[in-house]
Amino acid sequence: MKLTLMFREYCSLCHKMKEQLQPYQQQYGFELEIIDVDEDPVLEEQYNELVPVLLNGNTEICHWFLDEPALQQVLQAE
Repeated sequence: MKLTLMFREYCSLCHKMKEQLQPYQQQYGFELEIIDVDEDPVLEEQYNELVPVLLNGNTEICHWFLDEPALQQVLQAE
């Protein structure tokens, strides 16, 4: 399973969500792809004020703050 984190290097919420995902990544063994939205104008426009955004494919799990119940629901469904 691969989750995607839409991220900005200077975003403190982004770094916090990345850190909060680590225990889940260790427990469930999913791959985490980190994409810096500032490197792609289309993604920057799409996710501008929403980052961080955690995605499962094209489906948003959460944005701004880690929604642990929503994440667990996705991870346990796999």
